[in-house]
Amino acid sequence: MSKLTRDDLFSLEKYAEIRPEFRARVMRHKQDRQLPIGDHARLYFEDALTMQYQIQEMLRIERIFEAAGIEEELEAYNPLIPDGDNWKATFMVEYPDEDERREALKRLVGIEDKIWMRIDGFDPVWAIADEDLERSDDDKTSSVHFLRFQLSPGMVEAAKAGKAISAGIDHPEYNEVVAPLPENLRASLVKDLA
Repeated sequence: MSKLTRDDLFSLEKYAEIRPEFRARVMRHKQDRQLPIGDHARLYFEDALTMQYQIQEMLRIERIFEAAGIEEELEAYNPLIPDGDNWKATFMVEYPDEDERREALKRLVGIEDKIWMRIDGFDPVWAIADEDLERSDDDKTSSVHFLRFQLSPGMVEAAKAGKAISAGIDHPEYNEVVAPLPENLRASLVKDLA
């Protein structure tokens, strides 16, 4: 998949005009790109459209209109766009109660390395977590991680041919499986593959 450039972005003025429609389109798109895994974990699969929205929102909030600032945002978010042979996702540990979340993050140290996806007929692909910076330590994990699931050429072909996809977490304190993925999510993920 191609990465975003300044030419893909709207000016602040244009974005202000189209923001309600663009935001509604992105929210509909995101509905087919998220996967709850149990009651307290969720994968949000990223792509060029979700990252364009993220960048546009950052530019809007920070009032960034100069080329150097725009390039910084592109450099920060482009790595989250799939490359055609992988899936990239934001992983979130979700507990509404702050105290419960704090305790869970202590129990779930290392969970980001225990998340997998599997295409029928192949071994699971374990997440490569937080390539940009470490988000955990020995005492607790973060509630947000950025993941990459790197696929072999055979896996890419099998997914494109319609094989079922499953996902799960294999952590001593959190063990969940979703099999198979809902068809709307599977179809959306296949579009990420070259």
